[in-house]
Amino acid sequence: MAAEIQPKPQTRTPVLLNKIEASQDVVNTAVIIPKEDGVISVSEDRTIRIWLKRDSGQYWPSIYHTMPGESSPLMSYWAIPRQQEWKCLVSLIVLAILTLELHWEEECLISHQGRVTVVLFVLEMEWVLSTGQDKNFTWHCSESGTQLGLYRTTAWVSGLQFDVETRHAFVGDYSGQVTILKLELDSCSLVTTFKGHTGNVTALCWDPVQRVLFSGSADHSIIMWDIGGGKGTAIELQGHNEKVQGLCYAPHTRQLISCSSDGGIVIWNMDVTRQETPEWLDSDSCQKCEQPFFWNFKQMWDSKKIGLRQHHCRKCGQAVCGKCSAKRSTIPLMGFEFEVRVCDSCHESITDEDRAPTATFHDSKHSIVYMHYEPTMGWLLTSGADKVVKLWDMTPVVS
Repeated sequence: MAAEIQPKPQTRTPVLLNKIEASQDVVNTAVIIPKEDGVISVSEDRTIRIWLKRDSGQYWPSIYHTMPGESSPLMSYWAIPRQQEWKCLVSLIVLAILTLELHWEEECLISHQGRVTVVLFVLEMEWVLSTGQDKNFTWHCSESGTQLGLYRTTAWVSGLQFDVETRHAFVGDYSGQVTILKLELDSCSLVTTFKGHTGNVTALCWDPVQRVLFSGSADHSIIMWDIGGGKGTAIELQGHNEKVQGLCYAPHTRQLISCSSDGGIVIWNMDVTRQETPEWLDSDSCQKCEQPFFWNFKQMWDSKKIGLRQHHCRKCGQAVCGKCSAKRSTIPLMGFEFEVRVCDSCHESITDEDRAPTATFHDSKHSIVYMHYEPTMGWLLTSGADKVVKLWDMTPVVS
């Protein structure tokens, strides 16, 4: 059953700093330039722009490049090593893009027959990782342009993260699966796969300190995977009414920032002890009142009763009828920031302290396509389907 989010009024909200409205098409990726008042953007019209703030307070493109060809695959994501000066970053990123598109043309025709969906530039390894709708995941040497390896995914990849220390690549695909690969110089090995989403994976975010992976999905949910703990813990976060479009993590405050296509921005407090949601139990009758469910013909015949519809309590996971689960409650520590179905006994056990929210809700007022967070500045960038890029000061809420 769909649940409606009813966020409470917030005293602290993100502050809108500026808008960039000169794009001719949807900006499907943009990043904030560290230590500078500037933005690098990639648009659906195959243009790369570097925007710098002028004395007038407006952003204007200082560098403008159009990718060649009518059907050049254009990346959707990239990563920037923050410790470098921004001018070096611009050179490296533009070089990586141009090299991938132009100099590697023959190899790209082999490794990516369809649209490029994700690109990551790993400065420490001098690797360019890329995925496409042709289900190929490849990594190249950024200096020579040589393809180092290729892995064939089961579905086209829509999310990609990389851990430099362990050389693990986290690959989220359109089937809802997250695959962990161990990359070597010219080969890779499958470590494991996670399956928890009912929709396609739309965003990934990796915290190398806590060794936690966050995955967002078109099923409106976020899952926190405990990779480092080795226990396989999966914590579910429910706070969006539409598909999750972006995930960013603020490690200094242990807050997760998520956004969705309906414009919602949610700030999650991850510095709390969260609980796993229970597995839904199977039963032929209500586990509270023992009334048969509508498929239990034998018990219906024996008891001369009409079968009932099955529901599940989100707190204990028991199979219950509608009468025994008529109550609703938030369960923030389980990730439910809005009211969900609970059985009567669980509802009585939930205290006001248990209902204390662990997330705040904000409206960006545009349908978000992509987001990027720059922790050194405390700025958040959102690009929308309205072709507008917005810059936000997040320090009032990420603290």
